[in-house]
Amino acid sequence: MKVTLVAMAAALALATPAAAQDRLLNVSYDIARELFEALNPALAEHWQAETGRSITIDQSHGGSSRQARAILEGLPADVVTFNQETDIDVLAEGGLLSADWREAFPNGASPYYSLPAFLVRQGNPKEIEDWDDLARDDVAPIFPNPKTSGNARYTYLAAYAYGLAQNDGDQQAAQDFVRSIFDSVPVFDTGGRAATQTFAERGMGDVLVTFEAETGQIAAEYEAQGFERVTPSMSLFAAFPVAVVTENAEANGSTEAATAYLQWLYSPDAQRILADNHYRVTDEAVAAEYADRQAAVDLVTVDDVFGGWDAVREEHLADGAILDQVFVNR
Repeated sequence: MKVTLVAMAAALALATPAAAQDRLLNVSYDIARELFEALNPALAEHWQAETGRSITIDQSHGGSSRQARAILEGLPADVVTFNQETDIDVLAEGGLLSADWREAFPNGASPYYSLPAFLVRQGNPKEIEDWDDLARDDVAPIFPNPKTSGNARYTYLAAYAYGLAQNDGDQQAAQDFVRSIFDSVPVFDTGGRAATQTFAERGMGDVLVTFEAETGQIAAEYEAQGFERVTPSMSLFAAFPVAVVTENAEANGSTEAATAYLQWLYSPDAQRILADNHYRVTDEAVAAEYADRQAAVDLVTVDDVFGGWDAVREEHLADGAILDQVFVNR
């Protein structure tokens, strides 16, 4: 009996096992699209070489606090790569991962870091150099809503830290200083990418306040506009924490791939990609290679200035706390 080509093909397909493939959903902060467009193909190549399996990495981007809420409401993230530790703590409190998630990876589970910095218009016509310039009546700063954006929360805390340093630790003076900056912001977008569009595409404001890494990316993307990067004299160390969302990864059978994905971010290859995208990295050898590209800055930490993230959440970010008081009527 003659066997048709179609039947032979069908039989061959049944006899040949499908190529093994892994899949991950990385839920990340709003302005990280281009970064992971650069990282993910390199990781996929590494994963194929190490395991013989292919991997697809899906991305979800938005304001980090909104992303955390979406995960709590069912967004099936296998990993998170956020820009604020408190948003991963929220997931831990929701039972999606362990409370000691910072111990799962080196450097408090932060493979790279940045700091709030400025992007000004060509020629810096308002001569904006430091945080006190943002409080001037003739300067309109642009940054997103600190109630929805981890990016903007760092801006708030960095400005507050500067206000404390300039006023001998006077809390009321620091609050008044931050309020004066907030009062000059013409519009509060929900996330960093929307704030970038407001500044770069809608032409609003005199200075965009965002992570230093993002200022480099925006300056390159909008090269024709001649934006200039400005690093303030003092800023706040901004960890970029990562975590496996344990409950989801176990349910999805992705724990091995999810863990390897985040571990790979500490590798020299990944660290160089991060540095090429203007992030400051934790690998000392790679950091030394890029040292001449990064401006000197007095970096303070949340622990040093505010007593840690638990204190920030209670004293600044809780309903009715200091952030709400300086953000009133906005």
